[in-house]
Amino acid sequence: MKTALLEELQQARLAKRQVVLATNLNSGEQNLLYPFENEDNSEITEAARNALRYDKPATFESEDGPVFLNIFNPQLRLFVVGAVHIAQMLVPMAASADYDVTVIDPRRSFGSDFRFPNVTLDNRWPDEAFADLGIDRRSAIVTLTHDAKLDDPELQCALKSDAFYIGALGSGRTHAKRQQRLLGAGFSDAQFARIHGPIGLDIGAKSPAEIAISIMAEMTAVLRQKDA
Repeated sequence: MKTALLEELQQARLAKRQVVLATNLNSGEQNLLYPFENEDNSEITEAARNALRYDKPATFESEDGPVFLNIFNPQLRLFVVGAVHIAQMLVPMAASADYDVTVIDPRRSFGSDFRFPNVTLDNRWPDEAFADLGIDRRSAIVTLTHDAKLDDPELQCALKSDAFYIGALGSGRTHAKRQQRLLGAGFSDAQFARIHGPIGLDIGAKSPAEIAISIMAEMTAVLRQKDA
């Protein structure tokens, strides 16, 4: 790899950009693709997007020969708002799926090292925390508090971000009230539709562990572009 290309790749990874190294297997020619940063709809760009979506390198058959698409995805991140019992179940599941997990809760009795050992804790209010966390296309946001004072500011920040998944705990009635509040705050129905609520796949989950499983399943389905 040429030095200039290697330096560009390193800079892209430091900036947490989704990048693909395309190598023509016949000629050895290499270049970097940023398929989510432009509106190019060429076949190779779409192939690169799919490789990034599925976290799986691929080979594209071009007119000039096969091109190997080596992916460089930033680590997946999960931001959990509300250090509740469901969060205690969800956090280790997400960590085992290679998510970098942060639990956000200004209530220090909830968001404590005792309840969440070896987990990044942020005791700021969600809107304050999100201003610094750089939510991007590889981020998922889950709110579990049942408290509009915490949920609504967080969801407003989430809807303005590129997060691939936004989920909110609560019944259908709670979600309808949440919709009224967010529409009243200036968000559109299309924007509100990004929120998965009630959160999780409908598997009849009852216990905190089962609800956590349903959330992880829905997050995965959305990440991998499956029906959810």
